[in-house]
Amino acid sequence: MTVSFIEGNEAVARAAVIAGCNFFAGYPITPATTIFNTMLKLLPPAGGICMQGEDEIASIGFCLGASMAGMKAMTATSGPGISLYSEQISFAIGSEIPIVIADVQRLGPSTGSATLGADGDIQFLRWGNSGGLPVIVLSPTDITDCFILTIQAFNLAEKFRCPVFIASNKDIGMTRESIDIRNLTIPEIESRKTASPANGFQPFAVHSDTGVPDFLPIGSSIPVRQTSSTHGTDGYITNDPKAIQINRTRLAGKLKEIPSNYFFFEARTEQDATTLLITYGVTARSARQAHREEKHSGKPFSLLILKTLWPVPQDLIQEHARGMKTVIVVEMNLGQYVREIERILPNIPVQFLGQMNGCLITPTQIKEFLNHG
Repeated sequence: MTVSFIEGNEAVARAAVIAGCNFFAGYPITPATTIFNTMLKLLPPAGGICMQGEDEIASIGFCLGASMAGMKAMTATSGPGISLYSEQISFAIGSEIPIVIADVQRLGPSTGSATLGADGDIQFLRWGNSGGLPVIVLSPTDITDCFILTIQAFNLAEKFRCPVFIASNKDIGMTRESIDIRNLTIPEIESRKTASPANGFQPFAVHSDTGVPDFLPIGSSIPVRQTSSTHGTDGYITNDPKAIQINRTRLAGKLKEIPSNYFFFEARTEQDATTLLITYGVTARSARQAHREEKHSGKPFSLLILKTLWPVPQDLIQEHARGMKTVIVVEMNLGQYVREIERILPNIPVQFLGQMNGCLITPTQIKEFLNHG
């Protein structure tokens, strides 16, 4: 048995390689740089490519080009870097370019504090594209999640041909933990469905009920057109309202109905509980401890840890909130995901515990809030 003592960022990089990632481009930024450093060690010996762009915009652009050529691509950034990615994120959504983006969040806004963690990008990851079309966001709580969810991120990017975010943060990415990779249950690796290079190939035509077009790389034996402008199934620019509406409806719909087995979560349900606590990310670790202590003292509450944040797992949340008198949302910001909980649970009082000062939310804070509000 081989047990590694590594940080979350290194786990993300190792898992990416197992998932088939063979291209990485990024720009150094705390606290995401060690993903870049690890990929620099892993990819070239395995025949992959790891490169530094002149800035964040160039780096994610390299990744999109590599993905359009058929490679599995990932980039990683934090803080101001994720803001600079915005235009290229929109391109990836509109042109259905698979890419995995690790956002190792730090305290913002702007430059903020490079060495302090937060979960302040949660709404930005969902809405930081022109057009407001959906994306997928996964949120790890620990090093095992960093590993498993990174593989799932690649699977989802390939399956749905879209950007997938790993919403990590400084306290997860730069904390060292023990992990025995050989004893993990590794998800089956998926790749985008390849189209037949027959005459009449249309790069955005859909031939199945998945809502996702089959793929051929740029540089194939037949022309493969890509554009960031509105386009029809043939890839040519169009201003035809009907064609635009059909395409936009499909882009939104293919993620609105993703299978429930892609909604990752952890639930600790207590039979007599009347309070449900919902959280995600590193804060889940404090919530687990508070759950254990309150249960031991005879004041149990149910706990739901979300690891898929977007699309919002609405049915899952409503199921776990059924019969509850109170729902408490705990997150390391001033209130972002709580808005989604309030939206889908309009008939249950929703309370919020959060802070954005560079400090972790402790089990004691959670217990005090549970007992005193």
